[in-house]
Amino acid sequence: MISFIPTSLRQSWPMPSVFRPIVTIGAGSIVADAHFPAYRKGGFPITGLFDLDVARARKVAADFGVGRVFENIDEAVSVEGAVFDLATPPAVHLDVIRKLPDGATVLIQKPMGRDLDEATAILNLVRAKNLNAAVNFQLRFAPMMLAVQDAVQQGFLGDIIDVETHLAIDTPWHLFAFLKGLPRVEIAVHSIHYLDLIRGFLGDPKGVHAKTIGHPKSDMAQTRTSAILDYGDTVRCSLSINHNHAFGRRNQVAEFRFDGTEGAAHAKLGLLLDYPRGEPDELWLKPKGGVGWIPVPLSGGWFPDAFIGRMANLQRFAAGEDGELVASVEDAWSTMALVEAAFQSSAAPATPLAPHP
Repeated sequence: MISFIPTSLRQSWPMPSVFRPIVTIGAGSIVADAHFPAYRKGGFPITGLFDLDVARARKVAADFGVGRVFENIDEAVSVEGAVFDLATPPAVHLDVIRKLPDGATVLIQKPMGRDLDEATAILNLVRAKNLNAAVNFQLRFAPMMLAVQDAVQQGFLGDIIDVETHLAIDTPWHLFAFLKGLPRVEIAVHSIHYLDLIRGFLGDPKGVHAKTIGHPKSDMAQTRTSAILDYGDTVRCSLSINHNHAFGRRNQVAEFRFDGTEGAAHAKLGLLLDYPRGEPDELWLKPKGGVGWIPVPLSGGWFPDAFIGRMANLQRFAAGEDGELVASVEDAWSTMALVEAAFQSSAAPATPLAPHP
């Protein structure tokens, strides 16, 4: 049996041999909080930035030493050899993608459109334009999740038979003003990360049972979700998500649990406990043959390090250095199909109780 050495688990993605310039379209909070910190930390050159809000674009560019703010979208997409980083709201993805040169390399912010119909239109457009296109499902690249994946591949957990996501946090929704008024929020823009990650570990489920609702003190359409993914009679998979636990840090939680037939892993998503500043992520493993839980020292966190790996895989794939494009639009469409099924399940009536005799 292979000895378990916590520090030997893979936590990062290989970098491309040659860095391609990045053109970012959109200058919202996710760019300032994650994209640009990641690209600077990873050494990726940022050629320029475009946003309809020119003042905001200039401020973000100045904060990160980006020398060029494009005057219009046509100017931005004309940069030859660039990787186009679409940090745009889902409603405008299609319009921006239409403007990209054929054969371009592009990273599309999640979700892949507002619904499955838009995701299908994006998929067809990407095919028609022959784009190297991935969706920014970057939780797969978080150091803690790469480490869990490596532990699974090395056999330290056996077969995964139980996956549980539990959040009870106080999310600052005011940072995401563009979500106000949208009919689909929680699953579409937040729990979509977890659904995608679970698909990365377990593949596609047979179906989903879900209920997503709002909160009396929130003006967002949904902020709380419960879901069960059907993987048959061996694997249990559930999500319990509450963004309105506003009663202090003491009993807040943000965690993933992976139980295998031979071992288990527990990951703390520290970012969510004080977003966007966050707390350190944590990972603990009970490996096959081990006598107790062992902490895994982490080399980074979900933000910004996962964004480094996400961009690295895209650039390496475009250069022929990676054989697989993780969360390609083809694969991301299936995550969108799972999201769609969850919303449909939530809208459907529950199984009624038998009437009292």
